[in-house]
Amino acid sequence: MNFEDLLTEQRNRHSTHIDQVDTDDMVEIINREDQRVARSVQKQLPQISKAINLATKRFDTGGRLIYIGAGTSGRLGVLDATELRPTYGLEESQTFGIIAGGPEAMFHTLEGVEDSTEAAEIDLKKVHLNKKDIVIGIAASGATPYTVEALHYAKQVGALAIAVACVIDSPLEHYADVAICPIVGPEVITGATLMKAGTSQKMVLNMVSSGIMIRSGKVYQNLMINVMPTNEKTNRRAKRIIAAATQTSTLAAERALDRADNNVPLAILLIETKGTIAEAKALLKQSGGHVSDAVKLSLRS
Repeated sequence: MNFEDLLTEQRNRHSTHIDQVDTDDMVEIINREDQRVARSVQKQLPQISKAINLATKRFDTGGRLIYIGAGTSGRLGVLDATELRPTYGLEESQTFGIIAGGPEAMFHTLEGVEDSTEAAEIDLKKVHLNKKDIVIGIAASGATPYTVEALHYAKQVGALAIAVACVIDSPLEHYADVAICPIVGPEVITGATLMKAGTSQKMVLNMVSSGIMIRSGKVYQNLMINVMPTNEKTNRRAKRIIAAATQTSTLAAERALDRADNNVPLAILLIETKGTIAEAKALLKQSGGHVSDAVKLSLRS
């Protein structure tokens, strides 16, 4: 695959004059191209759904959600993993991002790191990658050597390999169990894949990771119930979530949270079922931690 032939490196005929128009027209051109991104992601919904379902099975049995990439793609992976932890009450060991060149590459462009296939395997061996894990390899071109080798190694050890790229039939796709490839077309500024390609990658990662969290029982209704009330701010948020989920008062939510020893899902279930702590814990265990399923089970008994 020649770099110059990649769709992500082609010139966009709709923006060849962008340096000559006024600012109103300039942002109109950019916005019009951005609208193509959501449509390109929409075409990948079956693949995204497949990735969520396969990844959830592994995540629920102790598999880790690992993102890997270089440059902008690597940074987007680190960002998604970092935001997941406080949002859904995950441990740092459950999800993290690996970027070619290490932490320094988050803030500086390091020459040559994306071309090192040896470094990809080394980086995954350092975290003891195993067959339970999920690896999401992210590369706009689908051809970044570091990321391609990362998925290759993931396949060798039996981990679930998910590719996120903006071209089809790429080397990255070749090693993927599931390939998600929104085709956003040439960038407004030729080769600036932090624009449309980056936006599509962020949308895909948001959908995949949020989907895994929903399927894993980290969401009740549309509320993030795994928030950890460790300070005044998160304690207030936990009470609001409980009150909203159960359509009760903040005072009732506070009492339930105290009874549940700051466990938000347990507090919700106590209110929804009007049962004892022991009964609520048993329902949560029986439902695998899914509050919606636990509520349904309580109605059958």
